[in-house]
Amino acid sequence: MKPMTSAEVRQAFLEFFQEMGHQVVSSSPLPAYDNPTLLFTNAGMNQFVDVFLGKEERPYKQAASSQKCMRVQGKHNDLENVGPSPRHHTFFEMLGNFSFGDYFKAGAIRYAYDFLTKACQIPADRLWFTVHTSDDEAYNIWVNEIGVPAGRVVRMGDKTNFWMMGDVGPCGPTSEIHYDWGPEACTCGEVECSVALDNGCNRWLEVWNLVFMQYNQDPDGKRTPLPKPGVDTGMGLERITAVVQGKPVNYDTDLFAPVMDHIQQILGDSAEEREANTTGYRVIADHGRAATFLIANGVLPGTVGRGYVLRMIIRRAARFGRKIGFTEPFLAEIAQAYIDQMGEIYPELRKQREHVLHTLTGEERKFARALDNALAQLDEALGRLHQDGRREIPGNVAFNLYASHGLPLEITRDVAGERGFTVDEAGYNAARQAHAEASRGGGLGEYELGDSVYARLLAQLVESGRLDSSGVDYDPYSGARLESEIVGIIRDSHMAQQAAAGDRVEVVTAATPFYMAAGGEVSDTGRIVVEDGEVRVEDTRRPAPGVIVHAGQVVRGEVAVGQVAQLEVDDERRWNIRRNHTATHILHRELRARLGKHVTQQGSLVAPDRLRFDFSHTEAVDEAMLGEIEETINETILANRPVNIEYMPQKEAVSAGAMALFGEKYGDIVRTIKIGDPDKPYSFELCGGLHVSETGDIGLFYFTGEEAVAAGIRRVEAVTGRGALAYVNERLAALERVAQRLNAPVAEVETRLEALLAENRALQKEVAQLRRNQAKSQMDGLLASMQQVNGVSLVAARVEVADMDGLREMADWFRDRVPSGVAVLAAVKDEKPMLVVAVTEDLVQRGVRADALVRDVAGIVGGGGGGRPTLAQAGGRDASKLPQALAAVPGLVEKALS
Repeated sequence: MKPMTSAEVRQAFLEFFQEMGHQVVSSSPLPAYDNPTLLFTNAGMNQFVDVFLGKEERPYKQAASSQKCMRVQGKHNDLENVGPSPRHHTFFEMLGNFSFGDYFKAGAIRYAYDFLTKACQIPADRLWFTVHTSDDEAYNIWVNEIGVPAGRVVRMGDKTNFWMMGDVGPCGPTSEIHYDWGPEACTCGEVECSVALDNGCNRWLEVWNLVFMQYNQDPDGKRTPLPKPGVDTGMGLERITAVVQGKPVNYDTDLFAPVMDHIQQILGDSAEEREANTTGYRVIADHGRAATFLIANGVLPGTVGRGYVLRMIIRRAARFGRKIGFTEPFLAEIAQAYIDQMGEIYPELRKQREHVLHTLTGEERKFARALDNALAQLDEALGRLHQDGRREIPGNVAFNLYASHGLPLEITRDVAGERGFTVDEAGYNAARQAHAEASRGGGLGEYELGDSVYARLLAQLVESGRLDSSGVDYDPYSGARLESEIVGIIRDSHMAQQAAAGDRVEVVTAATPFYMAAGGEVSDTGRIVVEDGEVRVEDTRRPAPGVIVHAGQVVRGEVAVGQVAQLEVDDERRWNIRRNHTATHILHRELRARLGKHVTQQGSLVAPDRLRFDFSHTEAVDEAMLGEIEETINETILANRPVNIEYMPQKEAVSAGAMALFGEKYGDIVRTIKIGDPDKPYSFELCGGLHVSETGDIGLFYFTGEEAVAAGIRRVEAVTGRGALAYVNERLAALERVAQRLNAPVAEVETRLEALLAENRALQKEVAQLRRNQAKSQMDGLLASMQQVNGVSLVAARVEVADMDGLREMADWFRDRVPSGVAVLAAVKDEKPMLVVAVTEDLVQRGVRADALVRDVAGIVGGGGGGRPTLAQAGGRDASKLPQALAAVPGLVEKALS
């Protein structure tokens, strides 16, 4: 049976290749957590890169998948085309089949042709094919083995038909399959309209790309055949669905049409209005889907990386939404439509529903508050440019719109384009880079780069030959002690030749073993000792490139430039830091193993007394799971696994599986930390911090807390080594003290405590009943002395109850016993007045409303409240005015009745 819906097409593809002996593999996460060169997974082959490179073995040689992809980065950036184009998207699904040294061109071509013409029943005469100019093998397969007319197989060059993973590495020719929508769909106007023109004509739709990885390219450009060539194919679900459903515009397929219709329904647009706002409709449909999947996959709106992309597409959709008529946040409704449509296939959408909707609405509201001002600023800038006869927005102006008003470059570019302007994007990037560098410098406090005292000091030292151009020799890895010359002293923000006891100073030495704070690890402390003086080092930092200062105080004698000094790190403190740092690597590994590969480090603190680790995860980690993770970490510690440090090229390290933290900058040569067997490491990360040499040195690991720090970000805190020992001793001592207070052995504390708690609960229940009886007695007295206001029964009195629940219960008793009347009951808790007003239904009809009455009475005691016409409550600030407030009630009731 021919598949018709997008879900049927996806399923038909996977079932077809499963029948052909392929292993169906689940989609990898949308964020490319395991690839520091990518923000998002942008192709089906991403998760198989190591397999193609021969670095990973899998128990299958053939695979097929439907991969979630995003293309908003680098050369694969479709953002500007989304909306105007009928077929470009930010988020899409890539259907792909892969061969790892198994079948090659003949198999790939046969599978593709059979799936399209047999499974999907696409007429063969609608398909056109391209091959690389040099690829006679693929050409002959299409023509001689498949039987495609030679006139429909087009030879093309490297631009369209040659694929490379990078400047070096696997590469090979490709063969593309195109669908012909017919001459009536031609938009290029060429008489000889053809795939070969490669001019973007809408007549031709590239449906499937077959990549034949058969060469390895060397740095010198030489290509040699791979010993095991492979196949990587990719076909967009959106495109093949369009072909199957006969819809030249992807947005008319069942992947988008329901959402497009929903947008029209919300806005109440006519067909003509919808047509006039086609671009806006498409942007909202596309970006709404992308944002839904990104948030469900753990990405949060932010200012850099993935977070920036998410925030940008939300804001771009919101801006187009406002343009076509939305006045309130609407993206949550769009997301709900996609959750309903795709939640069965992608369960994370349903699981993260509340988080997705809440995040979208919050981000929309935040942007709405700034959008009017931002667009006004942009309009003003465009007006000035127009007066000056200029048509390009300067980069610094565009960046200021983002930095000061939250307007992403992409929106500035959209608006500018609509008004006939362009944006200096190179200038924008330069301004953003300058801002980032200034921000990093500003993070050092009062220090400034450039013409600062530190830069001047370095220039003098280099000129005099006391330091080379690279600056201070920094080596915290070789030991905790070092002899070096003092080459600079900074006191009161000025260079000095000496300093005496009591002076606050920053000492610069030619070399240092002190570690500078980085990657979450705090800096070393210690001392610098000269013959007649000593400096207590409290912090170590780099205020300018090449300059490392030891900040602290002269605690004895004098120190001077030119003296030979002994630099001594507080090694006991450093060992505590080492333990905590290695423990964070183990923790990171176990969190990913237990909670999922979506877990990535979002921040950390490695201090001597504790460690803190922030990670991406949307739910609280319960005590049972924390206990399991803690137990596994301690087992790893007890296993005394070796910790190996190795320097290697960054690309080599990442290719070998080293985890790099997103957002961190690494040089060409990186320092790697392997825990366990170096050939098959338990943990493998890029890291410049200090570590123990064996996990057994950590001693013990205990969690001390778990909490949320932001939407989708959790935090755990823990102690190790001496900190863990102190933590355990403190807890044991507390347990002993409790046992003594309970007059029970430690082993019986829990039983004794439960008995006391049970006894306390019984007493609390007894007290509550006594209070309830007291309240009933008060009500009896109040009912016996009710006053009348224009024939209406009224109780307005202060009563003695413990809380608002007690007041509400008394109000219920009043309504049960008084068929027609008004009760205004007041009490005081923690010196703050509380009010409850009850009005019977018949009096509501006569104009007496509990919600209005409680507001008037609460206003007298400096508060406010509300509720229903028959029952309302309020709080206040001034209990001393309760008598005045209650005295006003009869008049307020009388006024309401009149």
